[in-house]
Amino acid sequence: MKKVLSLLAFAAVISFFACEKDEPVDPTPTLNELSGDLTSRTLTSDKKWLLKGQVFVRSGQVLTIEPGTVIFGDKATRGTLVIDKGGKIEAVGTADKPIVFTSNLAEGIRDRGDWGGLVILGRANCNQIDPGVEGITPAVTFGTNNNAANDGESSGTLKYVRVEFAGIELTPNNETNSITMGGVGRGTVMEYCQVSFGGDDGYEWFGGTVNGKYLISFCTWDDDFDVDYGWAGNVQYGLAVRYPGFADQSQSNGFETDNGPNDNDVTPYTDGVFSNMTVVGPIKTGSSTSNANYGHAFDARRRTALSLFNSVLVGFPRGIRFNQPSVLAQYQSGRGVLANNVLVAPATATAYNVGTGVTAADVQAYWTANNTTIDGPASDAIHQALGLNLDVFFGARLADAYTAPDFRVTTGTLATGAAFSNAKFNEANRSAFFNKNVTFRGAFGSTDWTTGWAEFKPVSKAY
Repeated sequence: MKKVLSLLAFAAVISFFACEKDEPVDPTPTLNELSGDLTSRTLTSDKKWLLKGQVFVRSGQVLTIEPGTVIFGDKATRGTLVIDKGGKIEAVGTADKPIVFTSNLAEGIRDRGDWGGLVILGRANCNQIDPGVEGITPAVTFGTNNNAANDGESSGTLKYVRVEFAGIELTPNNETNSITMGGVGRGTVMEYCQVSFGGDDGYEWFGGTVNGKYLISFCTWDDDFDVDYGWAGNVQYGLAVRYPGFADQSQSNGFETDNGPNDNDVTPYTDGVFSNMTVVGPIKTGSSTSNANYGHAFDARRRTALSLFNSVLVGFPRGIRFNQPSVLAQYQSGRGVLANNVLVAPATATAYNVGTGVTAADVQAYWTANNTTIDGPASDAIHQALGLNLDVFFGARLADAYTAPDFRVTTGTLATGAAFSNAKFNEANRSAFFNKNVTFRGAFGSTDWTTGWAEFKPVSKAY
C-alpha cells in the first residue's frame, strides 16, 4: 500500500510540473514605477522602468542610468522626466548598449506623442526673465536673465541615448518636445543622441549654452532643431530625416530659430552655431508628395542671429525664410552667419521666403553671396551628384518602412569643401569645440556614425 501511495504521490508531482510548464507565460515585463520627486539613485539595466506622471530630479539630486537601460513613458499619465535646476542626469550608454526612453505601448502600436519626453533645466544665460516650461506642474523656471555667471554649469551627461515617441500637449497649447532644454549650461555633455517620432519638436533649446555632437532627429512632428531665448551653444554633426505623411499645422521646419516670443530687442541674442548638418526633408524628387503643413528648411524669426555652416538642406517645399526686418539686419551685420551651405530648392519661386518688411530678393542676395543653391525640382540625379545615397530619404508612407539607410558620403559635391575660416569659429567657447579638420559638408564623410546605436524602426522594436 505504501508503494502504491508513493507512486501516486510521484505521479501527482510529475503532473503538477507538467501543468506548470503548460501554463502560458506573461511576456510583459514587470515595470518598476518612478513618480514624484526622486532622490539620487541608479536605474539598472536588469530592470524595466516606468515614468508615471511628471517625475522630477530636484536640485542636489543625481539620476544615474546604466548602459542598456530601457525607461518607458506611461501614456495614460503622460509620463515626463524633468531634471530641475541644480539636478543632474548621468545617462551614459555605449554604442552597443544605448540607453532608451520609449513609449510603454506594445510594439506595432506606438505613436508620436505617447509620453511627455525629457526636460532638462539649468541656470545658464537667457534673454527672458524667469521663463517656465509649458505644461509642467508644479511650475518650474529656468535660466538666469542676461547674466553669464552660470554658463559653465553642468546638468549631467547624455551619451548614446534614444528618446522615442515623446513630446505631448500637457495642457492646451502647452507642449513638451522629445528633448527640451531650458537654460542648460555648457558643462552638460550631449553626444550621440537620437529623437524619433516626436509629438512636437525634436530638440528645443530655450537659452543656455549647452553644446551637442552627433544628434539625430527622425520623423518628428514639428521642427527638428528649434532654438530660442538667446541660446549660445554649438552643435557639430546633426541629422534630420522627415517622414512625408505628417507635419504640424504651425508649419514643420528643419531649423526654426527665434530670439523670443516677440520682436523686442532683448539680449543675449540667439547666436549659437551649427556646423556639418544634414537635413533631409520629405520630398525626394519633383514628383514626390508630402503633407501640406511642411514649411522651410531654415526658418529665421524675430531678431535671431543663429549661424549655420558646412551643411546641406534638401527636400523641403520652401528653402530659407527671414520673417522680419530685424532678422535681415542681424545677418547683414554679421552677427549671424549662413555660409558654405548647400540648398536644394524645390523650385526657384520657393527657395527664398519672407515675412513682413523683407523681400525675397533681400534673402536671395544674402544667401547666394556665401552659399550654394541648386534649383529644383529635386531629382535623384541632383542628390547623387551631391554624394547622398538615395536611401536616406524616407520616401515610403509606411511609418516603419525606413530600412538600412547608409548616410556615408565618399564622392560628390559634399565630400569636400568644408571651411572653418569664419571668425565665428574663433570666438570664446567655440574655438576648442569644433573639429576643423573635417573636409566634408553635411554630417557625414566616409564614416556612418549612426551605425550600431541608432534605431530607425522603433515602431516595431521589441524592448
